Amino acid sequence: MPEWAIYALASLVGYLAGSVPFGLVITKAAGLGDIRAIGSHSIGATNVLRTGRKDLALATFLLDSLKAGLAALGFSIVAGPEAGVIAGASAFIGHCYPVWLGFKGGKGVATYAGLLIFITPLKGLLIGAPVWLGVFALTRISSLSALCAAIAVPPGAYLLGERNPVILAGLSLLSVLVFWTHRANIGRLLSGTEPRFGKSKAKPEE
Repeated sequence: MPEWAIYALASLVGYLAGSVPFGLVITKAAGLGDIRAIGSHSIGATNVLRTGRKDLALATFLLDSLKAGLAALGFSIVAGPEAGVIAGASAFIGHCYPVWLGFKGGKGVATYAGLLIFITPLKGLLIGAPVWLGVFALTRISSLSALCAAIAVPPGAYLLGERNPVILAGLSLLSVLVFWTHRANIGRLLSGTEPRFGKSKAKPEE
């Protein structure tokens, strides 16, 4: 199969995998209705947390991570890391803009995490996780933690030895897209109205 066809297949499979709306499926199966009717109207794990069901939120996070991670891993094994990154990045796009839901999905944090863990596991764990946890411990703001981690991942991966230009470009593009999907959160951060986790008004945005 020619290289362009492999990349096209990786894009298609990754997008379709990413577009599976696990948060919506899980909450409906649990009898909680349409998750898009509450909170941030997102299908992501943190909006699922607004239902008060931590177990469902955790399941959503893990499944959203795996749909990107397994797509990336599968194509990496079969066709190389470049195809893996393309599949994982396409899963991110599918999660944020699923065709089945009118292109209105989640914000991509879990799918980005899954891609990192399966494509650059050591670098992902050494950069993204500590930055997210550190910022969240200081601020209790999920969106700010995600934005800071997104900023740190591409240069951090380079400093830790990642030199594959496709992987670096893919991580950089996804970090930019994380900012795009969090643009409403950024507005609230700038105005000082973004909710903190544990406050009575809201749980963190996803």
